Amino acid sequence: MPPIVALGCGLVGEYVIHRLADDGHKVTAVDIRIPNSLTERTDVISIEQDAYAYVNALTSPTVVVNMLPGRIGHDVRKPLIAGGHQIVDLAFTEEDPQTLDAMAKQHASTMIWDVGIAPGFSNMLLAQAQRELGPMDEVSIHVGGNPTQADDKWSYMAPFSPSDVIEEYTRPARIVRSGEIVTVPALTERHRIEVEGTDGMDAFLTDGLRSVLKTIDANDMAEYTVRWPQHIDRWLAEGHTIPEEELIKAWKFDQERPEFTWLRVRCSAKTSVREWTVVDYGKNGHGSMARTTGLVTYALASLFATKGPSYCGLGHGVHPPEHVNENTLKHVIEVFEEHDVSIS
Repeated sequence: MPPIVALGCGLVGEYVIHRLADDGHKVTAVDIRIPNSLTERTDVISIEQDAYAYVNALTSPTVVVNMLPGRIGHDVRKPLIAGGHQIVDLAFTEEDPQTLDAMAKQHASTMIWDVGIAPGFSNMLLAQAQRELGPMDEVSIHVGGNPTQADDKWSYMAPFSPSDVIEEYTRPARIVRSGEIVTVPALTERHRIEVEGTDGMDAFLTDGLRSVLKTIDANDMAEYTVRWPQHIDRWLAEGHTIPEEELIKAWKFDQERPEFTWLRVRCSAKTSVREWTVVDYGKNGHGSMARTTGLVTYALASLFATKGPSYCGLGHGVHPPEHVNENTLKHVIEVFEEHDVSIS
């Protein structure tokens, strides 16, 4: 199997690397600290090093999976593109990688960014809905990874970088209203939503639409993060006054605590509706967000390595997830089903 470089070994990165190695890929894992589960594998090369320094030392183009936290992940994009690499990018950043499109074409590099569950898989579903329905009246995305039961504290564990979660809560949200892109404060339009297995959860606007603001034709479109009401109540009351270090500690992911990821994508055009629901409760010690986000990333990385970006419908340049073709979407859905992620 072709070799793959994986940058970042957090909860998601660790899961993705295991899946790629299980497939027979020769994976080089790079991070300041490599989890024991990876160092113990004889089929994974573990390099404990600053990722930026490692990327700058790469001499031959290869498939690279960028799973570093947003602030660090953005810094490695330019050297990766300059090196002519084929990049599957999961780093969630405020910066728009599309500004690097001309550079990627110049260096024969292909990057697909925002590859996760939402954004990521949700983008692919919106593109499919548009293929089937044409211009849409209303699009809504609801997504969240949460403990299965609320508690008397934060009722939350961060399944990825807590710093990225804080940015999600504080960065203004861009949505579409009456065909126009507008910017509103994050956490607004709060409403109660029915979620399977709960008595109801709260949803609120966050800046998750990103590339689909310009690529999907919809009169109204928004993405909402889903949390337990106790969590968002507490954040609104005191979240801005608590040092980030304390929140990172309070939101530390506990692999022993039951949790789940829930995504609903709903698209309507006149009398036609397309709706998908994805639910996962984790499996074999791997958290649900690591699995759902990681499986999309794994699926794209594996296709890049074995069949090339062109198989996914992507040429040189920087692409959002909704640019992949229908066969790629079908492949991701098949990967979900093979790993017992519920999608209906």
